Amino acid sequence: MSDLHDAMPLLACQEGIWEGWYRYYDPDGNKIDEHRSRLVCRFPKDGPVPYHQSNHYFWDDGRQEVREFPATYARGRLWFDNDLITGWAAEDKLDEHNRTLMLHWLRKGEPETYLYEMIQVSDCRKYRTRVWQWINAGRIRMRTLIDEHKVSDSWEGY
Repeated sequence: MSDLHDAMPLLACQEGIWEGWYRYYDPDGNKIDEHRSRLVCRFPKDGPVPYHQSNHYFWDDGRQEVREFPATYARGRLWFDNDLITGWAAEDKLDEHNRTLMLHWLRKGEPETYLYEMIQVSDCRKYRTRVWQWINAGRIRMRTLIDEHKVSDSWEGY
């Protein structure tokens, strides 16, 4: 899968395990949810897709959830299409610092809801922040702020 590594080096440097917090805010800035996270970002050498991300979520009340995001690569973008979302991720070529990825996705089953996500990766590549803008019928529905740190460059064996 070196083609994807070469085509999207900022994405490639995020391979590994990330831990952090997701915090959700309503349009007025009130926090409506938060949970811890562990994301496993991998570029499988064998298999049906060149990229696969597993998101593990943990709430303080004991709830847990795992979501899988396999993706293909074409036309300079990573493409997602699963039971939850359809959309793409791309490195922002306008960012001369090479820190920014942009994503656009549609929520399946919610025809008027779409999201834009911006990922900012630190220069040391050990920290990242993410912002989701949830838009419904042209208006902000909520925002998600995500703060993460890389705990391992290796996902194998996880």
